[in-house]
Amino acid sequence: MTTAPGNLAEPPSTTTVPLTRSPTRSCMSTGPVCTGSAAPDMGDIGTYYGLLRRVHEVLKPQRYLEIGVHRGHSLALVRPETHAVGVDPEPMVEDPPDNAVIVPATSDDFFANPDLFGLLGGPVDLVFVDGLHLYEQALRDVANVERQSNPHGFILIHDCLPIDAETSTREQNSMIWSGDVWKVVVALRRHRPDLTVTTVDVEPTGLAIVSGLDPDNTVLFDRYTEIVDELHDLTFEDLRTAGRSTMLNVISDDWETVKPLLTFNRDSSD
Repeated sequence: MTTAPGNLAEPPSTTTVPLTRSPTRSCMSTGPVCTGSAAPDMGDIGTYYGLLRRVHEVLKPQRYLEIGVHRGHSLALVRPETHAVGVDPEPMVEDPPDNAVIVPATSDDFFANPDLFGLLGGPVDLVFVDGLHLYEQALRDVANVERQSNPHGFILIHDCLPIDAETSTREQNSMIWSGDVWKVVVALRRHRPDLTVTTVDVEPTGLAIVSGLDPDNTVLFDRYTEIVDELHDLTFEDLRTAGRSTMLNVISDDWETVKPLLTFNRDSSD
């Protein structure tokens, strides 16, 4: 693995990545969001869309980064005053928000290219990680986004509460597929005890909230290979035996339970 200066990344491609505000692609995957052109219901906090909407309303982020844009339903939740950047190698967004820039690139390429992550315009206040559903990629994404984040900001990680063994495999074999992203929560709780990591039991496959960010912390970079090797053989059965609630620090999706997590050092500076 090669590393761009200060970032974890696979070898970046040599292809120039064009920016776009209106890519149109056909639906190629069978993930839970890719079920048609209509946006899902954003109102119920029982879904991760509903939770995302409320997070945006409470935090009012100045800068927002989304890794894994897909059809753009979650990106559509950004507030008009928020500067948003979405990263996806194959975005399928037909009508992105006017205040959003979509970068058709892998997250590794994005963070390896200062011209691309420079589009953020400064430290990020809120990040939503919903890219490749493999723990080693999600771990790289978290490490890289923390380095570009406001210390008082938040990282949200989708798919951190697997339903069963079938939907948490490393290969997609079902419509709902969380992969093994849940291992990132295990990694952060073991190796970054300075972070506050909580998994919200929100449909369909949970959402982790990470706060207490430290852009200068290098633990995830220094121990990346060690962490990946350590978690490689961890299975859903191991998670079930240990207890999901204990291992992943799970809370209910009740808003009065979730909201206090978003008050951590909210008086952030630019």
